[in-house]
Amino acid sequence: MKPFTPVYVPVGVPTFHMPSAEDAFAQSKELLHTLEPGFVFPEEMLLSVDKLRAYLEPLHPDLIVYQNLTFANAAYMSEVLRRFDCPIILWTLREPVIDGGRLRLNSLTGAYSAANALRAFDDRPFVYVYGAPNEPTAVNTLQCAIEAARVKTAMKGLRMAAVGHTPQGFGFGRALDAELMSVFGVELAAIEARELIERAKTYSEEDCAEALQKTACATCGFSHTPEVNRLGHARLYRAYSEYVREQGIGALASRCWPDFFTAYGTPVCTVLSMLNDDGVAAACEADVYGALSMWIGMQLSGQPTFFGDPVSLNEDENTLTFWHCGAAACSLARKDTGATVGVHPNRKIGPAMDFGCEAFPTATIFRIGREPDGSFRFFLAEGEILDKPKQFTGTSVVVKTDNPVRAIVEDSVKSGFEPHFAVLRGRHAKTLEALAEFFRFPVERY
Repeated sequence: MKPFTPVYVPVGVPTFHMPSAEDAFAQSKELLHTLEPGFVFPEEMLLSVDKLRAYLEPLHPDLIVYQNLTFANAAYMSEVLRRFDCPIILWTLREPVIDGGRLRLNSLTGAYSAANALRAFDDRPFVYVYGAPNEPTAVNTLQCAIEAARVKTAMKGLRMAAVGHTPQGFGFGRALDAELMSVFGVELAAIEARELIERAKTYSEEDCAEALQKTACATCGFSHTPEVNRLGHARLYRAYSEYVREQGIGALASRCWPDFFTAYGTPVCTVLSMLNDDGVAAACEADVYGALSMWIGMQLSGQPTFFGDPVSLNEDENTLTFWHCGAAACSLARKDTGATVGVHPNRKIGPAMDFGCEAFPTATIFRIGREPDGSFRFFLAEGEILDKPKQFTGTSVVVKTDNPVRAIVEDSVKSGFEPHFAVLRGRHAKTLEALAEFFRFPVERY
């Protein structure tokens, strides 16, 4: 994957107050370099369309930060738009002095001209930033938008896998390869669950020694799982790992029940848990958009994300519990219990993960939702992960939400969101809102 290449485009005209523009130019470069060392900068302010054209000619940007150092007419933005189709941040500077004298920059009027051109060019999406380089709100908005652009760019290099089909009644998790590619730039590979099961059956115990040892080291109580199921897990873990490596898979959505119980005899839950800690976003019940939500969460948090169903709310504590059968990453487990291994809550076969998640001071609940007409939207809520033990057999995380939890549940149920969500460590809603803006997706913030 090529390096992320953001480009700073500071435009203006020389008829305004050049000392003020020069000062803003220097401060803006310093800030952007701090936020992202890979930024490309011009040697000087771009004070004519010819200078802008010469600067842009050799570039291949993944993001453009277009800043009106002074007023500049729509021809400047049009020059950018006719060349590139990448995320754009439109940055307006605050007028530095209001003293009844000369208008120093007139950056804001330039922003209106630029935004008007963006609207004319197929209504191009952009994130808008207002403020000087030393204003915390402007800095935070820039930081979030840059990170969102990085994630959007990384998606173009993402290869996902759908392992088998969704069970009956779980069609919300299905995705078309053409749809994923055209909307997100993501390539979707597909393989039947039975193919990986058959591959797993070919491995000897010796072939799986490394997978056995790795799982034993990452978990607690794995040795209590019957030997036949320990070996079944290790074989399956090796089969999935080899497939992921051979195909360059960064995220996958795997069928789980009933096949891995009826046709194989060992659940896939702990395999998915281990894959999540290996850096592969792995969702169960073949939920492709759930897996993509997890992958985005991993890019933003730098850690595995929890994947589960909202199963219980507590109005007194203002908490919402997310749970699933046992595929959460071992690294998310509480330290006092560790990543305990148990059995699947319905089939009573192991290994499946069986623990509560460790507390974390901040959290984001996220889901890429797909509407019946094929359009997309984002679900977003924030809060904190509480210090709670395992709530039910399987893996669980308890989130105290910022907003009233009952209203969140009632409104999101009425809105028809899918029953799977990703829970990320950290507050990432503003970055995800910027990502939604780049995709032109509506956001439902709860």
